[in-house]
Amino acid sequence: MTNPFFKNTGPYDINYLLKFINLENQSFDGEKIKDIKDLNTSQSGEISFFHSKKYSEIAKNTKASYCITTENLSDILPNTCKSIISDKVLLHTAMITKIFYPDSVTDDFDNSVDDINQTQFKEKVKHGRNVLIGKNVNIGFNCMIGHNSIIEKNVSIGDNCSIGSNVIIRNSLIKNNVHILDGSVVGKKGFGFFPDKHSNFRYPQVGIVIIDDNVEIGCGSTIDRGSLSNTIIGKNTYLDNQIHIAHNVKIGENCIIAGQVGFAGSSTLGSNVMIGGQAGISGHLKIGNNVQIGGGSGVIKNIPDNSKVMGYPAKDLKNFIRENK
Repeated sequence: MTNPFFKNTGPYDINYLLKFINLENQSFDGEKIKDIKDLNTSQSGEISFFHSKKYSEIAKNTKASYCITTENLSDILPNTCKSIISDKVLLHTAMITKIFYPDSVTDDFDNSVDDINQTQFKEKVKHGRNVLIGKNVNIGFNCMIGHNSIIEKNVSIGDNCSIGSNVIIRNSLIKNNVHILDGSVVGKKGFGFFPDKHSNFRYPQVGIVIIDDNVEIGCGSTIDRGSLSNTIIGKNTYLDNQIHIAHNVKIGENCIIAGQVGFAGSSTLGSNVMIGGQAGISGHLKIGNNVQIGGGSGVIKNIPDNSKVMGYPAKDLKNFIRENK
């Protein structure tokens, strides 16, 4: 899918990219690289990255032509993918992403927004006061938008949706029958930095947010867009108030998540997952289908299908009860 929110400035010669990240000691034939993507979505003529063994199965099947990785992981990649050896895989990935998408780190306010009364949606959408709409926004039938909300450029909203008051939406594709309650922020850049003693390097966030049909998002929730992949909320999922969903998180269908739950980046939830209030999910985890997580739990490792867990660190519910009688 072509990204409608960030302009790709490529292609770039592979050796130019290597020189930019100070790896010019590794040279290749001057192939033009069209884009940078994650291991799952990369195609021939594109570059990706591979930094952890937990992604080995995906790495074995990547279609990327080049991959930034470490010496000990390089043998996992297919023969069709050339390894670029790095001792700072994520930093070098971020630097190359910034070359392709220089506007992804600024997150400037959308200067194209107009009052809804000056746009094509004046008669089409029920709305409150001081609603601002950016260029190329698409809004479906029978939608409502509350007071003081901003829908920025290129956002798409399906039919029968309601957007509350004081909501900001950008870099997002929203399907049908979605309800986003007051004070939510959807599609802002995620929290991605590489710490340094003198300055922190901001990781570009070029993914988007995709919200599927029949989703409800509670008041004051924040959903960050993806970095290289997308943040996705599956069909029929209900989020309570003040939930934070970080970049690249993927939530399955029919999930129910109570208030003040926080998700760190790149974790994946299956379908029919239930999570109690104030639970925390660490990054890069896989939570299976039909999982139940008790309120206040801290999840720091993968959870298989059909599990019930509670506590910090989260453990099997029966063991938790036994230990806390």
